[in-house]
Amino acid sequence: MTLIFPNSSRSFDEKRNAVRFLGHEGMFEVRFFVEADALVVADAELGRSKVSESKLLSAFDALRSSVYDVARKAYSGGRRDCYTLTAAHFR
Repeated sequence: MTLIFPNSSRSFDEKRNAVRFLGHEGMFEVRFFVEADALVVADAELGRSKVSESKLLSAFDALRSSVYDVARKAYSGGRRDCYTLTAAHFR
């Protein structure tokens, strides 16, 4: 089976300072978090302004395709139920 992202929902997790989204492989749900710092590194425009929840969510939306690619790569390295994507994942 392949990891897919059928639900475009995402939310900001203040405690983790990250954007949370879900992937699915068959009937299994996989949680992902993209650290705010990773989005700042990946989105040069975001790095030049004051970071806020709404700007992080907008950056996630703009980078959604590459975030999903990074998530698939992280998931293929070993299947777990939760992953945190950091700036290092986007290099």
